[in-house]
Amino acid sequence: MASKSNTVEEEEEEELTLPTDEYEALISTTDVELLKRAWRNEKSAPEILRFESDLINRVTEQIQLMEETVEENSTDDADPLSLSLYQMDLDRTLFLLRSYLRVRIQKIEKYMFHIRKTEELWTRLSKEEKKFTRGKGYLLQFSVAPPKMCFQCKHKIMLVVVLSLFFLCCRCTDDLKKHVEENVLSRLPENYQSVLKQSVISEEDDMVPEPQLDTFVLCRSKEYLTGIQLEDGPVDDRSKLFEMEPGVLYFICYKSIKALVESGKIDLL
Repeated sequence: MASKSNTVEEEEEEELTLPTDEYEALISTTDVELLKRAWRNEKSAPEILRFESDLINRVTEQIQLMEETVEENSTDDADPLSLSLYQMDLDRTLFLLRSYLRVRIQKIEKYMFHIRKTEELWTRLSKEEKKFTRGKGYLLQFSVAPPKMCFQCKHKIMLVVVLSLFFLCCRCTDDLKKHVEENVLSRLPENYQSVLKQSVISEEDDMVPEPQLDTFVLCRSKEYLTGIQLEDGPVDDRSKLFEMEPGVLYFICYKSIKALVESGKIDLL
């Protein structure tokens, strides 16, 4: 009887145990992993990427649930180990969210004039980021902190955003332009009073910093990709098509894989 019982238990364990490939595929689709992927892509990409609004909203709701769970268990005689694991998971998610928002704010602050005049980049910003770029302080009511969220959790999420905005508010396009014109450009000859151009004879906005898309990045493909046009190296080699194997690390010019990163076929590291 004992041997039969053990056999039944082993069969049940085998049914409950997922293969390694299926388990990894399941883990990679969780919102925390998707946030980690968006955070890595945003940190490594030289330009600002599309704001993951749906993902951020889902993550904030999960943060609220985790915060409530920690608060409820902290008042009872809960297992300290379980409570510390809940808190660790909460802290990890908060760190990813804060860092993701901080990186985006830094890019907006650095390339604000270029973003304002480039329709493709402008559409990648969230509604609140657009208002912040115009010079309005509305970003203090950032969408990642819904009104129903508890005050403690909302405060944790918004703290880094609020602090960053106090230091960066005067750097937004309208405010920065007005400040430079009144305090610097008005004292220069008339031909050199443009914020965007070195002089009136300049044909392009040569005073506006732009992201360096020819930067080399470390990346990994999720699937087999072919027909990639290289944007660097000798001119003769640029006509050759490049292939990428799934799971293999590549060090390549960002401009060559820009569209693939935007489509989600390639992850930056």
